[in-house]
Amino acid sequence: MQTPTLFALLLLLILVAYGTGFRRAVNAARSLGGVRNLAALPSYYGLLTALWCGLPALILLCGWLVFDDSIIRAMVMNSIADKPESISGQNLLYAQIQNLAAGHLIGEKSPQLQSAADYLSQLRSSSNNLQAFLSLVLASGLAAFTLLRFSPKLRAREKVEKVLRTVLIACASAAILTTVGILLSVLFESLRFFQSVPVSEFLFGLHWSPQMALRADQVGSSGAFGAVPLFTGTLMVSAIAMFVAVPVGLMAAIYLAEYASKRVRSLAKPVLEILAGVPTVVYGFFAALTVAPFIRELATSMGLQASSESALAAGLVMGIMIIPFVSSLSDDVINAVPQSLRDGALGLGSTQSETVRKVVIPAALPGIVGGVLLAVSRAIGETMIVVMAAGLAANLTANPLESVTTVTVQIVTLLVGDQEFDSPKTLAAFALGLMLFISTLVLNFIALHVVKKYREQYD
Repeated sequence: MQTPTLFALLLLLILVAYGTGFRRAVNAARSLGGVRNLAALPSYYGLLTALWCGLPALILLCGWLVFDDSIIRAMVMNSIADKPESISGQNLLYAQIQNLAAGHLIGEKSPQLQSAADYLSQLRSSSNNLQAFLSLVLASGLAAFTLLRFSPKLRAREKVEKVLRTVLIACASAAILTTVGILLSVLFESLRFFQSVPVSEFLFGLHWSPQMALRADQVGSSGAFGAVPLFTGTLMVSAIAMFVAVPVGLMAAIYLAEYASKRVRSLAKPVLEILAGVPTVVYGFFAALTVAPFIRELATSMGLQASSESALAAGLVMGIMIIPFVSSLSDDVINAVPQSLRDGALGLGSTQSETVRKVVIPAALPGIVGGVLLAVSRAIGETMIVVMAAGLAANLTANPLESVTTVTVQIVTLLVGDQEFDSPKTLAAFALGLMLFISTLVLNFIALHVVKKYREQYD
């Protein structure tokens, strides 16, 4: 039985179980003189039966689908006597076996390959039949067991809430474990990189040239992995973007929330948020074809030298892109400040601007800081605009008119191409990702400290 068909059957069983449990509770209530004589509403009896019918079977099916391919692959490869020693060779052989089993392999087929393909088809067929049998038996059996244990005194609501609470905890744990797994995978690959390149060279090196030569006697065969130019470029572009986005976005939010009429607000806010829906590649075109030439010509007219691709162009356009994030989030936070605070300040004789500066903004500051943090994360993670407007050159400079590059752009560049996955050039992407993660974490701690400090002052 195919997996989609099995899912459909399980869904049908769950619906039948819910209806049976609900109808049985209604019948019991009718014989006892009303629903008030049951320990829970009839819908909870139906939900309890449906949960016991569907949840264990779905968990079994999901676990089966996760481990099914790995187990079958191990069994097929163990059945081959002269399989390749290398992992890549085994992957290629198993891909040929899969294609042959699916009927997509064209060319000469050895008896050994045909035998392995037949064995693979047999294992898959047996696996599908067994998973269908176990899932349906488990669902039917547990539904029948729940119905047999039915009693008007059964506290179905508490049991349903307990199951749902367990499901919610499992979902939250899955999100946390996924984050930990991502962090550990980046950490382990970074440690492999630092076995080839010293940490001090990576953190304090001033030259970034990760190109690895194919021969040992080539010039620059060891590459250079000093990440300082990348982090300075990232900070410069992000700082320019935030210098544009934060004041403009925050002032726009204050105007829309405190001064604008309802009609102006209903027109201005959607127009402002249109900027958030523009694809980043369009911003990149705008930066590369309009802003960067304008900055170059303006700098030339002032007697300055500007590169055709500059950090200033990328930062300005990135700031324009981020304005809706800051303004929208800040506007929502400012509107959430209780009106009683404004009325109290105005009643004491404060002007509207004093009320905004001394009451509304301090009250909304935690949310505003959160919005600015999201904007900073967006600026640090933006790649397309930097590629198109700032370039790929890892220059260590403080001049915004020169071309620079950022960490995210280099991560993309390092992972593109046919470079071996265990080479220092590829592993450097994980080291850059780890440093980016640590930087963001430190930024979050600083923001939490700021929020806590101002929240105490306001209270």
